[in-house]
Amino acid sequence: MHHAFSHQNPYPSCRSATYARRGMIAASQPQAAQVGRDILAAGGNAVDAAIATAAALTVVEPTGNGIGGDAFALVWMQDDDGSGRLHGLNASGVSPQALTREAVTRDGHDHMPLYGWTPVTVPGTPSAWAALSERFGQLPFEDLLAPAILLAREGFPVSPAISEQWQRAEKRFRPVFTDPATQAWFSLFTPEGHAPQPGDLFKSERHAITLESLAQSRCESFYRGALAEKIDAFSRATGGYLRATDLAAHQVEWVDPISVTYRGVDVWEIPPNGQGIVALMGLNIMQGFEDLHARDDITVLHRQCEAIKLAYADGHAFVTHAEHMTTRVEDLLSQQYAAHRRREITGSALDPTPGTPHAGGTVYLATADENGNMVSFIQSNYHNFGSGVVIPDTGIALHNRGHGFSLQADHVNVVAPGKKTFHTIIPGFLTRDGRALGPFGVMGGFMQPQGHMQVVMNLLDFGLNPQAALDAPRWQWIGGRRISVEHGYPLHLLREMTRRGHEVDYAFDLTGFGRGQIILRDPDTGVLCGGTEPRTDSAIAVL
Repeated sequence: MHHAFSHQNPYPSCRSATYARRGMIAASQPQAAQVGRDILAAGGNAVDAAIATAAALTVVEPTGNGIGGDAFALVWMQDDDGSGRLHGLNASGVSPQALTREAVTRDGHDHMPLYGWTPVTVPGTPSAWAALSERFGQLPFEDLLAPAILLAREGFPVSPAISEQWQRAEKRFRPVFTDPATQAWFSLFTPEGHAPQPGDLFKSERHAITLESLAQSRCESFYRGALAEKIDAFSRATGGYLRATDLAAHQVEWVDPISVTYRGVDVWEIPPNGQGIVALMGLNIMQGFEDLHARDDITVLHRQCEAIKLAYADGHAFVTHAEHMTTRVEDLLSQQYAAHRRREITGSALDPTPGTPHAGGTVYLATADENGNMVSFIQSNYHNFGSGVVIPDTGIALHNRGHGFSLQADHVNVVAPGKKTFHTIIPGFLTRDGRALGPFGVMGGFMQPQGHMQVVMNLLDFGLNPQAALDAPRWQWIGGRRISVEHGYPLHLLREMTRRGHEVDYAFDLTGFGRGQIILRDPDTGVLCGGTEPRTDSAIAVL
């Protein structure tokens, strides 16, 4: 906004930022954004709009999220005097009680598999919707899911980016989804024998019926009702670990968000088990460099890449379910530790060994209403459609979040019963001097902290508006000294990065660089300024 962020767009071929006063929804699908806008128009607040948009996204973007996934949220509730409070919601689920390291290795695995029942943990998405509505919502819960039910029942035209991802997934799944647990995926998602083309009408009566059950029971049926019984029965029949008792024990966690101050703005994330702390550690390292004058500068790009490597090395070593962490969040985010890590950055590429980051399947959305309430919300089935396990006759595709567990007995993130794994999905939020600026996020597996750091620096260091901050080309560290960069980066920068020891991949496929949304609010005028992702079928809907 005009007090902190530029109105200029240095990428004239791209869209301009979007402005509004009464409300704004930024989402990865136009139909879902419109659902949220309609909820605002019907008298709902930003929380109601976020729930309705999220439910609609399970229908229109099944490639990235679903009823059987996890969710997190940062919620700013505004007071009449302009102050407010940021609330954190962790709705990720734990591993089943029967899922032990010994059981997984006994099944012949030397690492957590990606598909099937083994990586399935308790889904938290429905519980997130219900908890947000109960605490902050204004409209009846059934009203919030009604648009998603209609989209599932009457059908929706599949958008181009989602069609492409759907087709890729089908091609990948045909040879591997051969067991009884995953066979129902094809009947649900390829009812005509193939993935839908752009513009094809896709409908799912089974999804609609399940959403109706969730609406009528405020999602209790998923955890302690008929849907839980169906999940339990299918798990028992097809060799799964998940049981009705695991679902019944699930509870969301209201948590205190964590933050660092970067260039005078407080950047907020959900605490572990989420990886938001990686973005904060990266920004903390970059905070000590004062000479960041130009975005497309070799020193800036090199330092960014090195900072995120160091942050990820620590994230993979220390972050897991908060109850199992042996390193304090405060220590990881201290200025002293940031200075120590900063001194490790030289003119040449480092070669840390934290693991191999990769992309995932997630949706991120941001909402704001005219009263200053705002929501940063993210939900995910993790790896595209998730585990491949689909509960017959329900439309429920279960996520594979447990793939993030380690099978190393001495690793902090080793799989264990009732444990939350290192989690990739992270909502972000910005405040300044105790006043809300707004929600932001960039989804995409291990790209997310990297996207968060780049977007925040685009806004605060380089003066880009929300749309320009998302339009700007991105880079991604993908392990070791390997860096993947989008085609918008100047070639002379990439040549210099190579000379500094980076192994640079000049990428033309943009699907691995995340998809983001931003809404910023001028604390004085209440004017909203939004940006939406150019790498997918995103849209902003306004009042």
